[in-house]
Amino acid sequence: MLTINEDLILRKDDHKLLTSYLNGVKPKTAFDRRNAVVLKAELKRAKVVEKEDFPNDAIRINSTVRVKTEGTDDIMEITIVTPEKANIREGKISVMAPIGTALIGFRQGQQVSWQMPSGKKTYLILDVINEQ
Repeated sequence: MLTINEDLILRKDDHKLLTSYLNGVKPKTAFDRRNAVVLKAELKRAKVVEKEDFPNDAIRINSTVRVKTEGTDDIMEITIVTPEKANIREGKISVMAPIGTALIGFRQGQQVSWQMPSGKKTYLILDVINEQ
């Protein structure tokens, strides 16, 4: 599903949290289930690092991200959160949502192509803000 070859990078604590969430989750819809399968595959290929080795421009849980949709002037700012903290009105998107799964582990300046419910989209990661 990705059109880039860069390695995915995740913090060990995020990887552990996502893995335990996936192992315990019972998705309610076919799409949630499909997205969970894709996220599980992404976790398997990710480079897992300790907190102190994690680059500050990489997307993790609780990162605020600005992305531009290729071919449009659309720029959105979202925060990637665990499913129970998701709130679309506040711009908090679940890591289990298609865009959350697409972006987690990638870095500022990278381009990510992903199959969304509305079709394949390509996003350029403009900015990543991680609270320390």
